Amino acid sequence: MKKDNVFITGYAKLPKGITAAEIYNEIVIGIIVNRYSGEIQDMECSFVTDTAKKYAKELLIGKNLNNIKEIVSDIEDNYFGMAKKSFIAVLINCHERYKIILSKRCK
Repeated sequence: MKKDNVFITGYAKLPKGITAAEIYNEIVIGIIVNRYSGEIQDMECSFVTDTAKKYAKELLIGKNLNNIKEIVSDIEDNYFGMAKKSFIAVLINCHERYKIILSKRCK
């Protein structure tokens, strides 16, 4: 039985010289997405500080993966951490995985 929500992960390299890269080497995001609507229900990421994790949630929860350009634009306008490019890359990675899920649903 298929559930309405699916769990998707994405990975991206972190820039050298930042604390997160010293600990993790990659940024990891796990998101729970409604498979039918694309709405992000919940997320968790490997940012180091609780503040960064909380802000990432604020930027993503309730957004729709079908509108990836809008999500990326919000991050570009509002997130100024050193891992910005990695944050965007990992979300695009999740979006690509979501498109695979959609294509399987249509078959």
